Amino acid sequence: MRNWLVIIGVLVYAMILIGGATRLTDSGLSITEWDPIKGALPPMSDAAWQSLFEKYQQTAEYRLQNSGMSLGEFEQIFWWEWGHRLFGRLIGLVAMFGFAIFAIRGWLSRRLATRFVILILLGALQGFIGWWMVSSGIGETTRVDVAPYRLATHFMLALVIIAGTAWLWLDLGARTRTPVAPRVRTVAAVLLGLIFVQMAAGALVAGLDAGRSYTDWPLMAGEFVPGSYLGEGLGLRSLFEGRATTQFNHRMLAYLIWVIALVAAWMFRRTALRNASAGLAVLVSLQAVWGILTLVSAAPMSLALVHQALGVIVTLAAVRLVWLSRSPDQLVDNVSGLGSTNTA
Repeated sequence: MRNWLVIIGVLVYAMILIGGATRLTDSGLSITEWDPIKGALPPMSDAAWQSLFEKYQQTAEYRLQNSGMSLGEFEQIFWWEWGHRLFGRLIGLVAMFGFAIFAIRGWLSRRLATRFVILILLGALQGFIGWWMVSSGIGETTRVDVAPYRLATHFMLALVIIAGTAWLWLDLGARTRTPVAPRVRTVAAVLLGLIFVQMAAGALVAGLDAGRSYTDWPLMAGEFVPGSYLGEGLGLRSLFEGRATTQFNHRMLAYLIWVIALVAAWMFRRTALRNASAGLAVLVSLQAVWGILTLVSAAPMSLALVHQALGVIVTLAAVRLVWLSRSPDQLVDNVSGLGSTNTA
């Protein structure tokens, strides 16, 4: 079961990066229909390619941004989106196949089966959320990209799925946890919560291409707080739709998390969490420095993808820290064949 969870986790991680590349290459609106069955097959003829291209030509993205695109250029963005969707189908098949095998062999208690089913249902929900996201840029709209808040929702659900997978993997390892003080558990939980908020903020920045709007650091266009923080006509919607606002918030959250992670590593240096907290502090520091490098370089695809990849790793490290800080009770759902010497 742990091996199965590792496979799912790796696939979801790859899926997140493919999704990031799909966004950065502006490929997400290249497929204007959602067909879970027939859509698994790519175009097999020139006529099929031409039909898909004509449907894409009806989108605002084509009319307002990519007018004059050739069929060959369309094929390049098509493969990114098609591959992203195909990978989602692959994850679903791996998840359901593994669950079926475990059920047939009688390895699942009711509690463990419920947790696995929830994980699989979240994956199914992700498919619906993905189409809900794409549909925001199709039809009667002037959008040339998907709605940023829908992109953030899609990304955050993927993060919840990979975090949940990691938590289940840790539980099945049956590692004995050393008790820690309540304040330690609180700090670990706060860090994880802030990192989740920061990842959502990063998704909004990506959805708005805000990372390329202000490329100076530590100021923004020579100011600490940009003068356009509250965008004209946006008001409070600037928190979700303003380029200056979302980038500024992303920066401030990064500083806050960086400070708390370093303080936590110092606070936990004499506890059972010293290695886990120190590791998280190192990862947060690396992510902060890489984020600055990505920003001042105007967020090229290579640097932006590494920034996203590191962000997921930071999240998983925070999940592990919270798991280690929890009650040291042994897992109720130990499965025969899993030894107690497994470690997280």
